[in-house]
Amino acid sequence: MGPFEMVVAIILIVTIGKIIQTKQKAKNGIVEDQDFMGTKTHRLLNSAETQQMQDEIRALKERVQVLERIATDSSSTNDLNRQIEELRGR
Repeated sequence: MGPFEMVVAIILIVTIGKIIQTKQKAKNGIVEDQDFMGTKTHRLLNSAETQQMQDEIRALKERVQVLERIATDSSSTNDLNRQIEELRGR
């Protein structure tokens, strides 16, 4: 086996290893994120923290929709005050 075949074999082995590793991580729900500096972080999909953040985002979106509706509706001042108090109560 010449040096060229050896290099090709090493690259092939490393590539196949990375593919297997990535498949196993995906199977177990592990996601690898890389920021702009090249730092890699691992996180689990559908973890409790992720679910909590999704619930919080959903609640914030609902509040924004209510505020947009309040801002664009041409309703009376009393109705506007009542809707704002309802938001504070949530």
